Amino acid sequence: MTTLRLILGDQLNTQHSWFRQTDPSIHYVFMEVRQETDYVLHHAQKVIAIFAAMRQMAKTLTASGHVVHYLSIDDPHNTHSITENLLALAAQINASAIQYQAPDEWRLEHELRLFASDCRLTVQRVESEHFLSEREMAPALFGKRKRWLMEHFYRAMRQRHAILMDGNKPVGGQWNYDAENRKAWSGTPRPAPDQRTRHDHSSLWRTIQAAGVQTFGHPDAQALAWPIDRTEALAQLTHFIDHVLALFGDYQDAMHTEEPFLFHSLLSFALNTKMLHPLEVIEAAQTAWRDGRAPLAATEGFIRQILGWREYVRAVYWHTMPGYTERNGLGHQRELPAWFWTGQTRMQCLAKSIGQSLESAYAHHIQRLMVIGNFALLAGLSPQAVHRWYLGVYIDAFEWVEAPNTLGMSQYADQGLLATKPYVSSAAYIKRMSNYCKGCHYDHKARIGANACPFNSLYWDFYARHADTFAKNPRIGMAYRQLAKMTQEQRQDIGEQAMFWRDNLDHL
Repeated sequence: MTTLRLILGDQLNTQHSWFRQTDPSIHYVFMEVRQETDYVLHHAQKVIAIFAAMRQMAKTLTASGHVVHYLSIDDPHNTHSITENLLALAAQINASAIQYQAPDEWRLEHELRLFASDCRLTVQRVESEHFLSEREMAPALFGKRKRWLMEHFYRAMRQRHAILMDGNKPVGGQWNYDAENRKAWSGTPRPAPDQRTRHDHSSLWRTIQAAGVQTFGHPDAQALAWPIDRTEALAQLTHFIDHVLALFGDYQDAMHTEEPFLFHSLLSFALNTKMLHPLEVIEAAQTAWRDGRAPLAATEGFIRQILGWREYVRAVYWHTMPGYTERNGLGHQRELPAWFWTGQTRMQCLAKSIGQSLESAYAHHIQRLMVIGNFALLAGLSPQAVHRWYLGVYIDAFEWVEAPNTLGMSQYADQGLLATKPYVSSAAYIKRMSNYCKGCHYDHKARIGANACPFNSLYWDFYARHADTFAKNPRIGMAYRQLAKMTQEQRQDIGEQAMFWRDNLDHL
């Protein structure tokens, strides 16, 4: 009785119980398929890194005695359909059963469930053994409440897993130290040098190109820094805990032209492809705090991103799919400006944030939320277009984690299901948290005029245009009080200036 087991490109967990013992009757299959490279336009580094990591895991399993089949992107027998490849290989090895780990994206879950219901072979779904909560935990926790709050979910997760707890109470007496983690970075202290291993994937990149896969962004194929196996991911985790975590909290919201990564962990790719387990990352941070190597505020802030936010957005995703990715609560329809694909805009904050994204397939959460996403929301860009761009450009973007962050947190397309207010700001916030405004073509203080920062008029016009939606929101009251103090002529000038920017997005 031969069993065929599917391993997807974001299921690179060598610690899964599947691999505890070798069995010649169990065959594993990896696939590099156009189905997965083409559903959105992806950053070149994302395709290279996932393929390289898949190939490395296949080698590791083979060396451990497992039977492994690998369908490369240029394999003439590759149909580029996951289910068609499964059927063809099952017939080739005379398999009587097919097994797969629960996919994290709804489209693959749906496809494989339909496949299982129609297949003449026995098809079994098993858990990925990765997450710290069940998909159904949040709906059960919140019951019939109309509004969910991540903070409530996060506290339940802290208690469930006994993380940063003193009995039934949080250590230090507070659940959340976010207010202490909002410092701008002025140039010191300097971040620890990047210690990630770099690989030459030039040959793989040529294969991807020859296969006709379309990508964007800089491939960096000769010196790609993203980990390709668990050993490298663990080394990256150790480096972060030992040299970076202590300053993560203070500067987690900071941005700077000279330091694109600052004190961020860069662990999200390894986590989201399952090279690392979230609990081992959380426990490493907690141990550093207990040993006096990291302050509580930094440790709690880092852990909250994984134990709280990461698990929470997954719950939102599975509770709202299908359909969530089509939500457009504010009716925004404009297409992305051309500089989303080049980074060539005179707005320095966007040039740096988008340029960095195109260069390294990475930007940290404030660049994504309060620079790129902020502008997209204020300018009225289509949330679906923004969603596809985010899903494609970032090395760590898989739909379960990206869609709620983009459509909900960033673009308010779900009408407040995820965020209690839209995350928008004028240039003042960007000026406070970065040095992007220094030397910019636009004046961060001005609202009106050819050199006025577009963020300013777009910000006030956004609230004016959407007053029916937001005027009664208690978290936005100050913005409407400020609008009320403006003269009719001032509001008209702002509206006209904002319309000019929206009509000329390609030329900013």
